[in-house]
Amino acid sequence: MREIRGVAILHAKEGRQDALRADLVTVTEKPETEEGNPGYELPGDANDNRRFMLAERWRDAEAQERHHNKSMHITHFHANGEANVERREAVHFRKRIA
Repeated sequence: MREIRGVAILHAKEGRQDALRADLVTVTEKPETEEGNPGYELPGDANDNRRFMLAERWRDAEAQERHHNKSMHITHFHANGEANVERREAVHFRKRIA
């Protein structure tokens, strides 16, 4: 089993940062109740209040895939919260080196 770590950087549409923040807070709160999720963080950019970074950790690829493809809150975000996103600046999956 290999832990999955990901980070996504999202930029909100002008005037939609509060709505996007609320959507992302909901997304990050739910996984803590899901099996296989040791952590989720939502930092914001100190210099740009429209930029958000989601950092996630999953026990393994199966737990991460189950979350991203079957959870109701992610489905809800894709159907509704995506309307507040101007662009996805980056999506990276990381591996631990040290």
